[in-house]
Amino acid sequence: FLARLSYVSADATSGAGFDKLKKAIGDSDRIRAFYLAVAPALFGDISHKLKEHNLITPNSRIVLEKPIGRDLDSARKLNDLVGDDFHESQIFRIDHYLGKETVQNLMALRFANALYEPLWNSAHIDHVQITVAETVGLEDRVTYYDKAGALRDMVQNHMLQLLCLVAMEAPSSMDADAVRDEKLKVLRALKRINGNEAPKHTVRGQYRAGASAGGPVKGYVEELGKDSNTETFVAIKAEIGNWRWSGVPFYLRTGKRLATRVSEIIIEFKPIPHSIFGDSAGPIFANQLVIRLQPDEGVKQFIMIKDPGPGGMRLRQISLDMSFAQSFDGRAPDAYERLIMDVIRGNQTLFMRRDEVEAAWKWIDPIQNAWESARQEAQGYTAGTWGPSASIALIERDGRTWHESN
Repeated sequence: FLARLSYVSADATSGAGFDKLKKAIGDSDRIRAFYLAVAPALFGDISHKLKEHNLITPNSRIVLEKPIGRDLDSARKLNDLVGDDFHESQIFRIDHYLGKETVQNLMALRFANALYEPLWNSAHIDHVQITVAETVGLEDRVTYYDKAGALRDMVQNHMLQLLCLVAMEAPSSMDADAVRDEKLKVLRALKRINGNEAPKHTVRGQYRAGASAGGPVKGYVEELGKDSNTETFVAIKAEIGNWRWSGVPFYLRTGKRLATRVSEIIIEFKPIPHSIFGDSAGPIFANQLVIRLQPDEGVKQFIMIKDPGPGGMRLRQISLDMSFAQSFDGRAPDAYERLIMDVIRGNQTLFMRRDEVEAAWKWIDPIQNAWESARQEAQGYTAGTWGPSASIALIERDGRTWHESN
């Protein structure tokens, strides 16, 4: 494998660097994939220089890592800059969450099985939870993260993409634009959270000193080395204004230094309308579909059954489990491996289109602006917990609770 690799060291802002790159590539007509794992401020410069040095061919692609901007205006400018040199069909805006096996299986689960799709609506689903929890702190992302925060870093891309896959209508096919058209409809149907609604529908938090991985850890400000109001935790109650999802809240939660590293989607169905069982049968819990993205990818369906034994009709909740690691032999490709292969193949299905990115920012910006205009302080939470107490109140005042991951 190493024999197939070559390395060119160059200044991305220097024309001489691109001369070196052109010489290394030669006149080969092979597919060229330019992967820009660089600061977004360099996207335009690199794109223009690739064009100036005639490095862009009809079968070239350019891959852009998040963040695509820090708000709607900057995202549009970046998209314009790169769009001056590359056609939209050549631009691959990567979100590695979309490369995860379970995320792609969400499409199969919904649209390849007659069991779920008839129930996938407000008549049968009570609410949806999406949690992306990390146990790590700043690590090596100090400068970037303090300027971005959890809302821009996680919600604008990963969280909203997961929400779209849960909420989208069935596309006409698995064609890239057919899938992305349906995701775009969801983003446009999200109800705007403006200044007056932000305190009720959002929670902004920042971790304080606590414990993680069995040892003490510093708070965010101590790690950063200066005062900051940047949020490391966000919880949002989102709503979609369309026929399928009217009245079904989507609770989003993400943060750093939380109790457990886990990413999962919880579909909680409505309770049965009437119980024929007496009190002695015990409580009847609502059915849940749990889609685990990490650390152990898989799907669980929680149902009620009779507890075995002669003690009469006693009910018990069990889970029907499908673990990818246990169900399938062989090593599953990493998310980035799968996405890079799609770049080479020219398949944009799992990549964000320009209008998707901008629609997401259009929903995110009012929340960020509401926080800043109200000078809303990030609420403290102890590292190693599940975030600020206000995030628990966010869901509990609706008579619901966060799913307990284990």
